[in-house]
Amino acid sequence: EEAREMNGMRLIVAEGLPGPWAEGIKGILDVKKIPYVCGRFEVGGDHSTLIDWSAQASVPVIAYNDEHPKSNWAEQLYLAERIAPEPRLIPADVTERREMFGLCNELCAMHGFAWNRRLLLVDMGLNNPDLGDDDRAFFQGFGAKYGYSPEAAKAAKPKVVEVLNLLTNTLKAQQARGKSYFIGDHLTALDIYWSGMSHLIEPIAEDKNPMIPDFRPMYQNYDPDIAAAAADTLMPHRDFIYEEHLGLPMDLFHTQ
Repeated sequence: EEAREMNGMRLIVAEGLPGPWAEGIKGILDVKKIPYVCGRFEVGGDHSTLIDWSAQASVPVIAYNDEHPKSNWAEQLYLAERIAPEPRLIPADVTERREMFGLCNELCAMHGFAWNRRLLLVDMGLNNPDLGDDDRAFFQGFGAKYGYSPEAAKAAKPKVVEVLNLLTNTLKAQQARGKSYFIGDHLTALDIYWSGMSHLIEPIAEDKNPMIPDFRPMYQNYDPDIAAAAADTLMPHRDFIYEEHLGLPMDLFHTQ
């Protein structure tokens, strides 16, 4: 409510959670040194103000001055690029730009990596024999956002592994050319979005990423095939991006 009345850049996120899309846009704003104020999204709370403001009830949401709030990752990236063109996070070269957006889409878009990881997360929760009524209601509501069904969850794992393999092959090809990033010679939005999404496989350790304790086991991946697809190349790249560009320890809710 307070953020809505302000000017400048406002970022609405859940406190204490490394939300995969939220960590992406936070990283982009931080790398570009765009000042912003955080507004708190309370998980399980009343989201009527956010719905009235942005016409939907998910975060992250960013809003700049009196422009309509943006909840789609691509719109958020383009807004940040417009406000602060340097350092450029969208490649100028059209071939590199096409590749970056294609891979970002596999990570961030509907039915992409994060979408399917959340289907697996919901499936794991609902199949916990010790799940209480309140937690079951949470997982059922959360799953409804992603079209959860047992059949959808069964189809999710190979899609997750497919995207991880695609990213791994892309990064290995770059490393064979002596390059440190997914695309071209420099950091792009893809490196940042992967770093944010990587918490859905293994969150950064507690001393550098102080999450709400109840949510850490939910984020953790327990499937060995998914872990193996990310372990050798992608997770070290996540650590490199945080250490070189995003900073540790993580600050999961702050006013910059």
